[in-house]
Amino acid sequence: MAAQVIQLPLPPGDTVNAASAPRPPRRRPNAALRPREHLTPVEIEKLIATARARGRGRCAQRDAAAILIAFSHGLRVSELVALRWSQFDLTDGVVHVSRRKNGRPSTQPLRGSELRALRRLRRLWPDGQFVLQTESGDPWTEAGFRKMLARTGEAAGFPWPVHPHQLRHATGYRLANDGVDTRTIQAYLGHANISHTTIYTELAANRFVGLWRD
Repeated sequence: MAAQVIQLPLPPGDTVNAASAPRPPRRRPNAALRPREHLTPVEIEKLIATARARGRGRCAQRDAAAILIAFSHGLRVSELVALRWSQFDLTDGVVHVSRRKNGRPSTQPLRGSELRALRRLRRLWPDGQFVLQTESGDPWTEAGFRKMLARTGEAAGFPWPVHPHQLRHATGYRLANDGVDTRTIQAYLGHANISHTTIYTELAANRFVGLWRD
């Protein structure tokens, strides 16, 4: 005869259910982590200079170039680390930007500072398809770039953790503040919906120029 299993009742208050299971801490809102979602051009230059100075050899040049390119073309971190040399024409000075999240691709000019940084990277890493590589020659990862940027921001004295998307927002802010029209900014950043672009024109300080006269 099989042994009979007797299930004892739980003491009051010991009922186990999903509602009583411990919950992970809630993510703090962005406003509690940093004062704004974009960086200024001066802050971008500070990051680039710090990245170039805080490291040695190839990685320092790569880190500084990555920040410059991400800002210059408003790249998401996934778009940045996926860059291949086949997307660049260093002779004509252009890059074909492929966008994620159903964004629209575009061909964009390269500035002199970018061309110099890219040619330097090509000399440092003559092999491989990817522009941004690790010391071992593997493609750089999103996590690797995020960690580098956070460490660089800390070394540069930023009072908040610097996030990669602040570089993309910095692009939109810079263009809007320079008076570039919203449609052009939309095309440059690859936004499918213009409502994602208007946040930059709303931030632009130049829209209030002339409201007060001394």
